[in-house]
Amino acid sequence: MHEVIHTSQSPHIEGHFESTAIVRDIVIGLSDGLTVPFALAAGLSGAIASSRIVVLAGLAEIAAGSIAMGLGGYLAARGDAEHYISERQREEREIIERTRDEEEEIYAIFEQYSVDRDSAAPVLAALKQNHTAWIDFMMRFELGLEEPAANRAHRSALTIASSYIAGGLIPLLPYMLVTDNFEALKLSVLITLVALALFGALKGKLVGTGWLRSAIQTITIGGAAAAVAYALARLLNGQHA
Repeated sequence: MHEVIHTSQSPHIEGHFESTAIVRDIVIGLSDGLTVPFALAAGLSGAIASSRIVVLAGLAEIAAGSIAMGLGGYLAARGDAEHYISERQREEREIIERTRDEEEEIYAIFEQYSVDRDSAAPVLAALKQNHTAWIDFMMRFELGLEEPAANRAHRSALTIASSYIAGGLIPLLPYMLVTDNFEALKLSVLITLVALALFGALKGKLVGTGWLRSAIQTITIGGAAAAVAYALARLLNGQHA
């Protein structure tokens, strides 16, 4: 969203990224989707020689993982919504039953921004004329809570689950196309590391943490998980050989 602030000289446009919750859900789904099936496929490749079994196990994991991740996202979003409603109801009661305490809390909030009581008094007077605005003010500036969007829980579940599936299919694709298990593993490592790098760079650019640093982090985490899974599978398979 772009906010235009008009001045006597020229309009000042502020760009704000407002889809934080959606980006967070995509990041959660994609990061796990790329990493977990990748590690599973690498681990199975170290123990068995059949690409078909790797694909079947990978698809089963993607199905189970997407459901579990989606359910987790749904429950988390529902919990946030229920917490917001509970806190809002409490603020409504306190404004009526403990009006003086709530007024002092508003003064305390403004003091954090170096606004004295005399300057804050007109704002308090205006808020007292509109209890809904007063409650909104307290929810945001006292508790730091924003009202969750409608159907947030369902959208979160769908976003996380679909992102998990999209990410999980990437490391499995070579096993679907190449019959040789070792060759499929090498291709899976290559395309998954590229996908992790692109995903990490995009995430870093969106959240402002630096694209290169974020790309290195995602590659390191995903690569380490796959390497450990592969090494353990080879070790355990060798012991039982």
